[in-house]
Amino acid sequence: MKLLILDAGHCLSLALMREASRRADTELLIEDALTVETNHLAAVRPDAVIIPPLSQPANAEPAVVIAHAQAVDQCLEACMATQVPMVWCVSDQLYEDGSIEPINEDVIPSPRDESLQRLVKVGDRIREQCSRYLIVRLGPLFALEGTHGWLNELLDDLMAGREVPAERDVILCPTSADAAAMALIGMLQQQQCRADAWGAYHLAGTEPVSAYTFASMVRTQLATRLEGMGKLVELGPLKALSHHHDQPLRRALNCRRVHDTFGVHQKPWQLEMERMLDAWCLARTGETA
Repeated sequence: MKLLILDAGHCLSLALMREASRRADTELLIEDALTVETNHLAAVRPDAVIIPPLSQPANAEPAVVIAHAQAVDQCLEACMATQVPMVWCVSDQLYEDGSIEPINEDVIPSPRDESLQRLVKVGDRIREQCSRYLIVRLGPLFALEGTHGWLNELLDDLMAGREVPAERDVILCPTSADAAAMALIGMLQQQQCRADAWGAYHLAGTEPVSAYTFASMVRTQLATRLEGMGKLVELGPLKALSHHHDQPLRRALNCRRVHDTFGVHQKPWQLEMERMLDAWCLARTGETA
């Protein structure tokens, strides 16, 4: 299977490269840009094009969101012209108001924010015009490398002693970029074996948690590891933010369909985070706590 991955520096793209390097059945073609020309796509003939998500579109400048939407539109045109399947990964922030119950795949986001609406319209076009597509809605990605990695940025801030703001009333499902990459390649391998299960899926870590609790767990685990290695570092403090005073905003994704269709199991975010912290310590000091 040959996959074309866009936005080479994205944390998900880097995770896909790592996963593919461990397999003999997957070849990756990497593009730095977020777009691909039709003639290039026709020449390389991948089995699918994967577009990583725009992280936190609700917090991004409108121009950034619009540029991302336009790039996905251009990729859609190229994929349709060459009949190459398209995989578009999307942030769970499109569910602007969240939900008390876990959100099912058949629930189409309906945000009030105009920038987010642009992304939803792109998804509508994909569903209407493309016969072979995957729209994969992801919980907030975390990774040690790449853009939109969250964990790498959090570690940099803590190590530099900078204050880290985090919302304590937004409940979400942190998602390991490595786990997402493994799942995506597995899903596409099954599609290559004629699973013919195109459509929208949710993919997120287990154990819904607030952004503040996630950051707090990272800080505590990091402090424990550094202390165990005899490293005295004054880590940056956390600042709890509250924007939803009446009731916490919950964005937990129901990932039952991806399990029932492809056998993809969700991974607990805490185990993935601890594994990454061990790797981070090993890379910087040559030892783990």
